[in-house]
Amino acid sequence: MTSTVPPAVPHTDAQPPITMFGPDFPYAYDDYLANPAGLGQIPATEHGTEVAVIGGGLSGIVTAYELMKMGLKPVVYEADQIGGRLRTVGFEGCSSFGDEELNCELGAMRFPPSSTALQHYIDLVGLTTTPFPNPLAEATPSTVVDLKGESHYAETLDDLPAVYRQVAEAWNACLEEGADFSDMNQAMRERDVPRIREIWAKLVEKLDNQTFYGFLCDSEAFRSFRHREIFGQVGFGTGGWDTDFPNSILEILRVVYTEADDHHRGIVGGSQQLPLRLWEREPQKIVHWAPGTSLSSLHDGAPRPAVTRMHRTAGNRVTVTDASGDIRSYEAVVFTAQSWMLLSKISCDDELFPIDHWTAIERTHYMESSKLFVPVDRPFWLDKDEETGRDVMSMTLTDRMTRGTYLLDNGPDRPAVICLSYTWCDDSLKWLPLDANERMEVMLKSLSEIYPKVDIRKHIIGNPVTVSWENEPYFMGAFKANLPGHYRYQRRLFTHFMQDRLPEDKRGIFLAGDDISWTAGWAEGAVQTALNAVWGVMHHFGGATDATNPGPGDVYDTIAPVELPED
Repeated sequence: MTSTVPPAVPHTDAQPPITMFGPDFPYAYDDYLANPAGLGQIPATEHGTEVAVIGGGLSGIVTAYELMKMGLKPVVYEADQIGGRLRTVGFEGCSSFGDEELNCELGAMRFPPSSTALQHYIDLVGLTTTPFPNPLAEATPSTVVDLKGESHYAETLDDLPAVYRQVAEAWNACLEEGADFSDMNQAMRERDVPRIREIWAKLVEKLDNQTFYGFLCDSEAFRSFRHREIFGQVGFGTGGWDTDFPNSILEILRVVYTEADDHHRGIVGGSQQLPLRLWEREPQKIVHWAPGTSLSSLHDGAPRPAVTRMHRTAGNRVTVTDASGDIRSYEAVVFTAQSWMLLSKISCDDELFPIDHWTAIERTHYMESSKLFVPVDRPFWLDKDEETGRDVMSMTLTDRMTRGTYLLDNGPDRPAVICLSYTWCDDSLKWLPLDANERMEVMLKSLSEIYPKVDIRKHIIGNPVTVSWENEPYFMGAFKANLPGHYRYQRRLFTHFMQDRLPEDKRGIFLAGDDISWTAGWAEGAVQTALNAVWGVMHHFGGATDATNPGPGDVYDTIAPVELPED
């Protein structure tokens, strides 16, 4: 999903950048991470104490890494593989080429620069990023918009017919009219906490019951159904918006305010490298543990297997049983896996959480998503059509079955990758019964109707790789996307790390992960909630932050998310 909204003030060196600073909880996680005082300390009497971290995705590995640095002993449980929904795989039947192995991202594959806490860890482990070829992005040679059987070739938005610019202008006007876009944009640039909170409090109260589509329909700028249809089907930036139409408009505003939908970059070599490198990393500053200690060394190279049961035991401890039959009891547990696992794959004691938190977990709404990748011999799409002089194939947005086709270039005459299709929700469910080859055949047919002169098949050099996130046993969906009326549920989940607000017999287990965050679907949310959980565990063990670097819980009361009445 995306927006074509220009920033309220053009970004120059004199203007601070947009970051994922709020709007719900305007806390500077990037500053917290960068401060030389560190994230906090625990009493020496607690050093070496085991803390269970359930889920070895990005949130779990960040949590474990930071707890280890404090002197605690994280015990990571992972049902599948380290990385979670940061998953990078190769292609069967396709050998490596020189020093380079072709791969594809079955999970997250693009990250906005506004993800500054995420970027901290990318830099920490020495990874590099490169611009991702979204529609009409500077890094994208050309884009084709194919709608109702009519195709338009473009290198910039101005190359498209006037109706597309009208749609972009309608979206700008809709946001300005209904969501104070320019004011919020500037407040977030300046990290003006009082202003952010003032604007957002009014919007939460006003819009919690509104769908994205209803928000469009209420706008004078989008009175034309044709404009709404084009906007939903095509969108620009990262693709169409219509799969989000039933969701809460608050979810969409969080994305556009923070530019989460813009200027995306991919991690060179694959996103799964980030959690894998953190797993192996030996921190320079570490308490209690000997120099050279890493998460890997604390686990003898591999995490514990899947958790099968969690229940409360004497002393308000949480006892964890894993798939090997091992049973361990912990004073603190951080749960970072997909929250629905607590309802299905893990046998849970009702006493783990207050009933209102169980309700919030049960009501969490997930999006479906599917992708299919093929390896190709070279970036043939850059060949020029003899008649038109245009690229023979382009990044493609369409209302056909493929919806979005992305061209991933490794350089001239080098093997490359095509994401033949990236779809969401109902469009994803259309693919669910089909295997990878069946999906590929449907996709090639759709693309041949858009590019009748191009034989994609002759360039394919390996087997297709596909994923349907809703059918993955430990993904169970792509990401959380709140429906109207869900704000209160999300607030309960996000604020769970503030356990002084909970009954004493409900403390000691902490929720983290992107579905706990306000910005689900973005790795930044996984990192931010991990840092909340780290603060919560530290506080649980009687620790504290340095006075020069207050943590999210220290300033919570002054920036707490808006609380809507329940009666």
